[in-house]
Amino acid sequence: MPTTLIPRSDQAPSAGTAAAPRRRTRVLALAEARWAAAATVAFLIALPLQLTGAAAWLWGPLYAVAYVTGGWEPALEGLRALREKTLDVDLLMIVAAVGAASIGQVMDGALLIVIFATSGALEALATARTADSVRSLLDLAPATATRLTDGGGEETVGSAELKVGDVILVRPGERVGADGEVLEGVSDVDQATITGEPLPVAKEAGDEVFAGTLNGAGALRVRVGRDASDSVIARIVAMVEEASETKAPTQLFIEKVEQRYSLGMVLATLAVFTVPLALGDDLTGALLRAMTFMIVASPCAVVLATMPPLLSAIANAGRHGVLVKSAVVMERLGEVDAVAIDKTGTLTEGTPRVTALRPLPGSGLTDDALLSLAAAAEHRSEHPLARAVVDAARTRGLDIPAVTDFASAPGIGVSATVEGAAVEVGAPARLLGANADADADAATGVTDVTDDAYDTYDTYGTHDKAGAWARQLGDEGQTAVLVLRDGTPVGVIGIADRLRPDAAATVASLETLTGTPPMLLTGDNSQAAGRLATEVGIDDVRAGLLPQDKVAAVRAAEGDGRKVLVIGDGVNDAPALAAAHTGIAMGRAGSDLALETADAVIVRDELTTVPKVIALSRRARGLVVQNLVIAGAFITVLVAWDLIGTLPLPLGVLGHEGSTVIVGLNGLRLLRDSAWREAGS
Repeated sequence: MPTTLIPRSDQAPSAGTAAAPRRRTRVLALAEARWAAAATVAFLIALPLQLTGAAAWLWGPLYAVAYVTGGWEPALEGLRALREKTLDVDLLMIVAAVGAASIGQVMDGALLIVIFATSGALEALATARTADSVRSLLDLAPATATRLTDGGGEETVGSAELKVGDVILVRPGERVGADGEVLEGVSDVDQATITGEPLPVAKEAGDEVFAGTLNGAGALRVRVGRDASDSVIARIVAMVEEASETKAPTQLFIEKVEQRYSLGMVLATLAVFTVPLALGDDLTGALLRAMTFMIVASPCAVVLATMPPLLSAIANAGRHGVLVKSAVVMERLGEVDAVAIDKTGTLTEGTPRVTALRPLPGSGLTDDALLSLAAAAEHRSEHPLARAVVDAARTRGLDIPAVTDFASAPGIGVSATVEGAAVEVGAPARLLGANADADADAATGVTDVTDDAYDTYDTYGTHDKAGAWARQLGDEGQTAVLVLRDGTPVGVIGIADRLRPDAAATVASLETLTGTPPMLLTGDNSQAAGRLATEVGIDDVRAGLLPQDKVAAVRAAEGDGRKVLVIGDGVNDAPALAAAHTGIAMGRAGSDLALETADAVIVRDELTTVPKVIALSRRARGLVVQNLVIAGAFITVLVAWDLIGTLPLPLGVLGHEGSTVIVGLNGLRLLRDSAWREAGS
C-alpha cells in the first residue's frame, strides 16, 4: 500500500478552500456605468416633475444633466469617428436628441440619451466581467509549489519559477503546481477544470497531471513537463482571449447599414436646407423645413423597430430562466444552424449517482443490504464515489451501521470494520488484483503475477462473477465499485453521472430547429460518451477532447459555413463558448469563466429552454422585419410630404412619434407569456 503523507497545515490548503478566488468588477467601478447612472437618475427625477406640471426651471436643468452625463461620451466618440471620415448612428442619435430639444421635445431627446448610455454601460460591464473571469482562471494554478532538491530536501518556490525537469511534491488536498508526469505515489486527482470528467481520476507513476487540478488523499511526486506559460490552464486563457478578439464583430441588423444611412441623412438635411435658400426661400422657412426633415428622417423609429422586440424577448426569456446578455446575442441565437453540446454537467447533472446494485450469488445480501454495507465503510470518506454511495443509502432510508478501524488508500479504496466484519470498498482492478496475488502466492509460491486483475481472477476461477460484472459496468460507461467482506467479494455497485430528464427531448428539438443533428463534445472517455449519446439520440460523438480539441471541432463546423451554438458549463468549455457563433452556459454548476464567456446563461439548468429561446429569437427577428417595414413606410411618407409639399412641424413630430409608438408596441408583444409557450410549441 502506498504511503500517504499528511498535509501540513501551514502549506496545504484543504480541498474545500482550494478554489480560485473570484474577481468581479463592480458596476460603478466603470466610468460608463457611472455616467449612465447619473443620466438615468436625472431623467427619472425630471420626468414626474414635468408630467405633474411643475415649473420648467425645476425639470429643465435635470434634463440638461441627463443630456450632458449620458451624451458626452457617445458624442465625443462620434466626433472622433467623424475625424476619421466615418459616421455612426451614435452621433446621429445625439444630433437627433439635441434637435428634438431645440423644437421643444426635451423629454424625447433625454430618453434617447439614457437608452444609449445604458446600452454602452452594459456592454462595458460584460467586457470587464469576461476579463475578470479570464484572470481568475490563472488563480487556479497555485502561486507556490514544493520543489524537491537534489539532496532530498524541500523548498517552496513560485510556480512560475519551475523549470522543465524539476521535481515537485504535491501533498493531499493541494493543487498541482505544473503540468508534468507522476514519478511516484498514487492518488485520485480531480481534473474537471481541464477535461470535464465528473469523477477524480486515479493517478500513479507514468500518468500525466495538469496544473490547477486538485489532488486527492495521496501524495505525488511530479516531474515538471511544461513551463508555466505553456501549461494547459495558460493555453485555455490564451484561447479564450484569442477567440474573443478574433470573433467576427457582431452588429444588430440595422447597424449594418449605419454608414450609408448616416451619410445619406446628413447630406439630405443639408440639401433640404441649402437648395430652398438657393432658390430664394427665406432663411426661417428653409431652416424649419430642414429641421422638420431631420426629425421625420431621424432613425428613432428605426432603432426602436429593432430594440423592443429583442429586449422583450430578453425579458421573457429571463422570466423563464434564460439570461441573454444583449440584444445582439438574442438576434444571433435565431441564426444558429448547428449545435455542439458538452456532456458532463450539461446533458448530465454533473453529480455521480448509484445506478446499479448487484449482490453476488451466495453472499446472502439484498440490494439494500449491499448498499448499507458499502455506505457504512464509505461514510467517513470524502471521495465523490463514496458520497454517491452514502447519498443513495440515505435516499432509500437505510440504516448505516457504525464502523471502526477506518482507513483510506489512495487509488484503491477504503476499508473498515463493520459489525465485526472487515469490509473493503474500492476499485475492482486493485482489490481483485490484491486478493488474486495472495491466492496465487499461496498456491505456487510465485510473488510476481500478471497485473491484469480481471484475467488473473478468471485464471484462478475464484471470483469470475465479480470481475465479469465489473467489466460489464465499465463497458456500459459506469464506474464499478467492488465490495469485499472478510476478503471475499459480495457485490458490485455501478456509479454514473445521471442524465438530465429533459436531455433527449432537448436534443430532438434542437435537431428539428436547426435541421442538423447536434454533436457531442466531451473530455470524458468514449465508453461513457457513447452510452449517453445513444440514450439521447446523438450520433456524432467526439470523446476524450481537451479544450483546444473542442475549439478545433467548432471552427471546423463553422469553416463549413455553419453557425454553431455551443452549450457547456466548465472551464474546459470556455474556449469553445468564446469561439462559437453563440455560446450558452449552464448556470447552477457552471464555472465563472464559462458563465462570463458565454453569450447566454441557463439559470435553472433547464435544457428545454434552449430550443425555446432559439425559437423566441426567430420570432423577435420576424418582428424586427415587420417594424422596419412600418418605420420605413412612415419615414418615406413624411419625408416625401416635407419635400414635395409643406409638412407642418407639429404634424411631422406627431407622425414621427406615432411611428415610434407603433413599432414600440408591436415589439412589446413578445413580453407576453403566450409568446414563450408558442416558442415551445
